Amino acid sequence: MSAIARKSVLVCALCAWAKHAQKRDARRFLQGLSTDELQYIAEFLGSWILESRVLCDCDREQLAEAIEQFERVRRNPVVASRAVAAPDQEHKMILVLEYLCRSGMTQISFKVGAGQA
Repeated sequence: MSAIARKSVLVCALCAWAKHAQKRDARRFLQGLSTDELQYIAEFLGSWILESRVLCDCDREQLAEAIEQFERVRRNPVVASRAVAAPDQEHKMILVLEYLCRSGMTQISFKVGAGQA
């Protein structure tokens, strides 16, 4: 699959999660992102879908906390305490938060993680 096709598929998939009234704004936001940034957002949503248990109304600060928790779990737990996040990780975390807000998602689980076994 070409890079352009991969980006298009990610944009379409992520737009599908936006509330109807926000789809246009979400699509415009997502089209300005790189494929790597779109994949990060998709990974966050994937872990949310797979591991969510309790949904609650969340404000922007609570969403940011959930994203930080996702990033902590995403990194190797043994190394995470000693390692510094990649320079673009904070940027990607901000993009996830912006996507969630622009797409009208105000409910999210606080049991967000990645690859826990």
